[in-house]
Parts: sequence; structure tokens; C-alpha cells
Amino acid sequence: MGGVALSTHTARLAIEALRNGVPNREAVRELGCNQPQVETRFVEMLERTAGADDSPANAQGMLVSGGFGTGKSHLLTHLEYLALSRNFICSKVTISKETPFYDLGKVFAPAIESGRLPDRSGQLVEELALAMKPASENYEGFFRRIEDAASKGVLSRIFPATLRAYERTQDFDLQNDIESFWAGDRILVSRINAELRRIGEMDRFRFRSPKIAELPPQRLHFAVELIKGAGYAGWVVLLDEIELIGSYSILQRGRSYAEIARWLGFAQDETFPGLVVVGAVTDDFAAAVIEGKRDRELVRPKLEGSARHSGLAARTETGMRLLEHDCLMLERPDDADVATAMETLRRLYARAYDWDPPLPEAPDDGAGFLGRMRYKVRAAINEWDLRRLRPGSRPQTQIEIVTPGYDENTDLEKEARDDGE
Repeated sequence: MGGVALSTHTARLAIEALRNGVPNREAVRELGCNQPQVETRFVEMLERTAGADDSPANAQGMLVSGGFGTGKSHLLTHLEYLALSRNFICSKVTISKETPFYDLGKVFAPAIESGRLPDRSGQLVEELALAMKPASENYEGFFRRIEDAASKGVLSRIFPATLRAYERTQDFDLQNDIESFWAGDRILVSRINAELRRIGEMDRFRFRSPKIAELPPQRLHFAVELIKGAGYAGWVVLLDEIELIGSYSILQRGRSYAEIARWLGFAQDETFPGLVVVGAVTDDFAAAVIEGKRDRELVRPKLEGSARHSGLAARTETGMRLLEHDCLMLERPDDADVATAMETLRRLYARAYDWDPPLPEAPDDGAGFLGRMRYKVRAAINEWDLRRLRPGSRPQTQIEIVTPGYDENTDLEKEARDDGE
């Protein structure tokens, strides 16, 4: 738990984040995260990734599961802190309507946008480019890996071409355009070719414009290499609320299961050495969706009947298996864990508002009350607010259990039809 006294302002920010159910780094640091099994496995993945050579290791990942409100987002924030402290870039992406899991490009873009560096602030790709030292051993190894991947057809030759143009150009607008391309935007091929021609590298880096659909996995591959080339240990991507998959159409669920396999390093034809992924999902997902919607029977035939996605069938089976059998269940807090957390929260609130709050009365079933620490925290904060602002009051908190639904989203269904599915 936190050992450095927080300022009043920082303590208030932490309390506000907890009040809204979205803990920030300070709140997580103060309250701690009592999930030793997950933490141990995560640190082991970081150590293996940081110590691996470039060729044999693939991406490494794991899935964690728990009920709604049991602390999955809190855990991911804690893992982010651990990753940053070990020289990893870290990104946290919440799956939503705007970031559909079945579309790699739409998950990659917010992963880049939310990327945090352990020693810099600012836009991820821009900061990585500034951190690169073209004369360094790291950079030379990075450039060789990109050229080698392009020569094998793993990457389009546009990637080594943009890298060389970026390295040699004095045109800051072109550099910005190349950074945006690496981050997921389009770029005019003519601008790259003009710069290659100017520096006399046109023949060596001649390329054809890649198809847009081919770029997302290539950008992911390039981004991981760029991170290592800038001197960082790797890239940690934290995926929250994966259970939204349950509201997709059959075909979208199939594509999403295939993405699970890709992100966690189980796609045999793709490797992303240096990538570490943790995905959080509700504990009833496999039973409610994979079993409840008969995805084992229905999804694969649906994919095999699609000209665009028939090749994903094997990956889809892998993704479903991971969700069914390889999720690490979050440990429920015991009475001692709850008591320690509530005392820490009480001190944090006292620091934030210069007011000494009483410990809230514990419910009869102690740590087992709904099994959800989030409700205990928010109920305590609300009670203290009322007592601080209305001295003498004795508020009582009523809690309504909220559970996620897995009904298919009609808006997503329409988008699927519009996309030709």
C-alpha cells in the first residue's frame, strides 16, 4: 500500500475516481491489489519478455475473470503500474461500441492513443520516435528486423521505406504524417516516394501500396518492434470488458474469438515478440455465451460460410477454448482484506477532506457481501460525504445488484449488415 503521503489535491482525485467506480493510479497504489496469483504470473511474463531474444518468443498473455464489480479494472490499473515500473510501455483499452473487439484496427488505434511511457509524457508514437537513436545498437537491430520481416512478406515494404524516409528527412510535416501512419492513419505513397527519391534510396526501398485490410496486424508487429527499438522492454496491452463480445452477432463473435487467440499469442502464423496482453472478462461469460448461445456448434460453420473470414475457423476454436478453460479467477477478499482496505480508504478520505470519518458499519456477511469490493468502497464514500456535509445524519445505503446482459446489440447487427456480413 502507498507509503508516500498524498497531497490533498491528489487524495481528492483518488476519492473521486473511486466514487465513480474507475480507480486511478493513486487510488490503486493506496488500496493495493490483493491478487497474488495474477500478479506473480504477470511479473513472470514481463521477465520472460524482457529477457527473451528476438526470434523464438511469441506474444504472451492471460485472461482474468471475475463477477461484475469484483475489481477487474482495479487489477488492470495495478498491472499497469507494475509494467511501467519495469520499463514497459503500457496501454489500457476498454472494449466498447467504438472499439469492437473483432476489428483489430479499431482496437489498435486506442491502444496507441492510450499508450503510456515510464519516463516520458505525450503521444506514444511521437515520443518513441524522439527516443530512437539511429546510431545506436537498439536502432540498428530494430531496422534489421523490420527489413527482414519485409523481405519475408510478414510486413509490407512500406514500413522500412517510411522508417528510412523518417530517419533522413528534414520535413517535419512528413515526419508527422509518417508517425500518424504508424499509429493507424493513411498516408500518401507519393510523399514517401518523393523523399526516397530525394535521398537516393528509391531503388532499395521500392514498394507497392498495401491493402488497407492487411495493415492492422502489420502495424501491431511494427509498433512492438518500434517500442523495443526505442529501448523499452516491450508493450503491455490491457483489455478490459471483453464480455461485450457476448452482444455481437454470430460472425462478429467468431471473429472476436479469433482475436483472443491473436492477442494472447496463440495464432500460429503470427508472432509478436515483446507483446504482453492481459484481458479481463466476466466469470459467467463462457457459460452464458459460448455454451448458452451454442457458439461451439454455430460459430465455426458461420465463419466457414464467409468468403472473407473462413480462414479464421481454427483460431476461433482456440479463442473459445481459452475463454472456457484458461481464465484465472480473481480471488475474493476475506474479512481481513476488507478491514485493511476500508481503513486505508478512511485515511485517504481524511487526507482529502481534512475530516476524520468513522469506519462504516460492516454488513452482517462481511467480506461476502455481494462479493464486490466496489460496492463497499462507494457505499463508504457516500456515507462519509453525507455525514461530513450533514453532521448528525445516519445514512443507509441500498444496493441494487447489476449484472451484464449478453443480448445481441441491434446497432452492431446493422453495422455487420452494412459491412457485408
